Amino acid sequence: MKKVLLAAGVLLITAVSFGQKKEIKKAEKAIKSGDYAEAMTQLSAAETLLAGADDNMKADFYATKALALTKSSNNNFDKMKLAAEAYAQAIDAKGTVTSDLIDGITELRTSLINSAVEDQNGSNHNIAAEKLYTSYSITKRDTSDLYFAASSAVNGQDFPKALKYYKMLLDMGYKGNTTSYVATNKETGEVQSFNTKNERDLMVKTSQFIKPETKKEESKQAEILRNMTLIYIDLDQTDEAEALLAKARAENPDDTSLMRAEANMAYKLNDLVKYNKIMEQVVATDPTNPELYFNLGVGASGMDQQDKALGYYEKALELKPDYREALINYAILKLSAEKVIVDEMNGLGTSRADNARYDILKGKRNAMYVEAVPYLEKAIAVDEEANNTDLMKTLMSIYSQLGEDAKYKALKAKVEGM
Repeated sequence: MKKVLLAAGVLLITAVSFGQKKEIKKAEKAIKSGDYAEAMTQLSAAETLLAGADDNMKADFYATKALALTKSSNNNFDKMKLAAEAYAQAIDAKGTVTSDLIDGITELRTSLINSAVEDQNGSNHNIAAEKLYTSYSITKRDTSDLYFAASSAVNGQDFPKALKYYKMLLDMGYKGNTTSYVATNKETGEVQSFNTKNERDLMVKTSQFIKPETKKEESKQAEILRNMTLIYIDLDQTDEAEALLAKARAENPDDTSLMRAEANMAYKLNDLVKYNKIMEQVVATDPTNPELYFNLGVGASGMDQQDKALGYYEKALELKPDYREALINYAILKLSAEKVIVDEMNGLGTSRADNARYDILKGKRNAMYVEAVPYLEKAIAVDEEANNTDLMKTLMSIYSQLGEDAKYKALKAKVEGM
């Protein structure tokens, strides 16, 4: 009796498997003909019997479902997510990413990444982050997708999500320092990447490709640590930020990006003494970078070290004469004593001594104006499209005080025409 029941059971399982296989084949045929609705109908029928199927049958089912969803997605993210889940289930059933899955997975990842790029171009950074994370989640091998998902989340200011992705990258030891093997297609002039050096060299030998190159990308670990630190600061989690940065600096003591991250943290925490100290270390590693001197000027100004700040701005302008922000900040510093002088002038009486003092103060004020004018004029000339009317009105007021009537009228007409 047991043998009869066993045989009946075997026949039942065989019948179920045969039915599923038949429906999956029909679905595959429908996909080839572009009838994705029919493919999904056949797969829905097969899914009702999936519980009794073996792993190979399950893998075939999920792979076919994923392909049908990918082909019919037409940039529909909900469908692409379902396709990603189906591929993940197929991989789970097979136990690994087999060669028969690679083409379909590549097609889906390409769709997700291209769609994410469109979202980024449209400033839809958060949905781009979701799509890139979905691409990563299919096999969990393409860690660069997770890295770019974190970057998109930062751009979308979804800092908790970015922090989550960055933590995942650090936990898996991601560095991003990859080596790529490229060569130029002789016919099209396009640079193409190859999986291995041998593959690249083989194609060069065929004379179809020229200019073989090996490109190395630097580690992104320091950037990840820096971004995580800034996110912690933004979330008011300064203890976590300091602990993370201390660890990062200990591991990479000469990394200038980490130095700058620590300087940024000090600045945000209003520790300007520490900020300037670190920035001076950074400048020593890159003494011809005008931006670094500008940042030192900002820090010194914040500590009321005006002469030191002016010196830093002068150095920035020496390296980059059209550095608009440095020109403006230099002029602002030069004009910073104006209020004190004007207040004293307004408080004077009409005695001979007061009139003499008034003339002295007026001379100081006008000398200050004369020093600031060239910097304001150049700042406006550097980028007239910026249309900084406040800056122009400041210069108009100075022209008026200095008796520069022609310049005043010309600038006034320009402002009114905006």
